Formats: sequence, C-alpha cells, structure tokens
Amino acid sequence: MALSYKTRRRLSLLVLFVGLPVYIGAAWYLVSLFERPSVFVELAIYLVLGIVWALPLKAVFIGVGQADPDAAPPAGEKVEPTRKGD
Repeated sequence: MALSYKTRRRLSLLVLFVGLPVYIGAAWYLVSLFERPSVFVELAIYLVLGIVWALPLKAVFIGVGQADPDAAPPAGEKVEPTRKGD
C-alpha cells in the first residue's frame, strides 16, 4: 500500500520530532550500559547508529521536500506536457 503525499509528510515530521529524539536517547542509554569504550569506538558506534535509523524510513522521506505531486497547479500557471526522453 502506497502512502499519500500528506501521510508521508506528516509521518516524516512525527519521526523527526518525536521518533528521532527517542532513538537518540535509546542509543545513548545503550552505549552507557557498557564500560565506556575508547573515543574512536564510541564515535564509530554513534556514526553507525546515526545512519541505521534512516534506512528503514527511507521510503517515508523520499519526495517530502518537493511540491505535492497530486495537487492541482495554481491558477494561472501554464502546465506544459512532458516529452518522453527528457
């Protein structure tokens, strides 16, 4: 089931403003459970965790910064047909 543009936009905001801080806190807590590793190991852990959170959510964020593709063009704006091969 494909998500609509509005749903993806709302979900992405929810993930960024609620989910990401919760994930950061969980990662911080997880690292604090063990004896503090060296600075480079700790940095590597945070870098990996910083990338891993976005991989399953990639589909939610694709195209969210663009204009709504389902919305009608504003009044007075001329819409040119697209050509194949562009």
